[in-house]
Amino acid sequence: MSDIKAFITENLNEEGKLDCKDAFKIAAKTKSPVRNIGDIAKEIGVRISGCELGQFGALKGTGVYSHEALNRLTPFIDAQNRVTCKNARGQAGGIGLKAIRGTLKEKNIDVTYCELGCFKEKQRKRLYIKTKTWIENNDKDLLFGKGKTEILELIAQEGSIAKAAEKIGMNYKKAWTHIKILQRNLDDVLVQSQKGAGDAGGTTLTPIAQEYIDNYKQLQKEIEAFANERFIELFLKPRNKREFKKE
Repeated sequence: MSDIKAFITENLNEEGKLDCKDAFKIAAKTKSPVRNIGDIAKEIGVRISGCELGQFGALKGTGVYSHEALNRLTPFIDAQNRVTCKNARGQAGGIGLKAIRGTLKEKNIDVTYCELGCFKEKQRKRLYIKTKTWIENNDKDLLFGKGKTEILELIAQEGSIAKAAEKIGMNYKKAWTHIKILQRNLDDVLVQSQKGAGDAGGTTLTPIAQEYIDNYKQLQKEIEAFANERFIELFLKPRNKREFKKE
């Protein structure tokens, strides 16, 4: 990191700022992620200037509109007429960033997700995938799910149905009814209660209950991993890019 800080301070422009092109050069020279250069510059109080895509800061030389640049950019432009910094820069090979910059300006194409971490206000809202998994029988009776897992785990932690119910804002009767229904539907004993004071009394989970909890959590984890991977493929990768490659 000290080398990167030194490179940054050595390459400041007359205004004491780090030009975009120099930031990318430092990233290449130090084999460091471009965003890392932006973060370190921010850390030491150095501002980035002269965006090579014409988004901010003074830059020598104006851009030039290019039909070839537009053809290259088009597959990456979203419905709001925006393109990411990485995709815009990635189309400059052989035609230069001036052509990309001029085309962005001519067609009023906005740029998002600056690779150096600048103009964060232009970032699109992050999308997330949420999944909910539960297990039913043929009669549509709920056998197991997130809520059932939560209350059983709380019973194990608290050693008491009443205390577990209190933690999730439920009265004892309702919590015990849930457990009885769950045990009936599963045809298994999930909790064992023992009368007595101190350690002698309380409620514990049976081994089968813990097995249900572990299996359900593993299933949910695997479903979420698959859903997230598929979500990224379908929603977070430019659809136009895939269509463009097919042509």
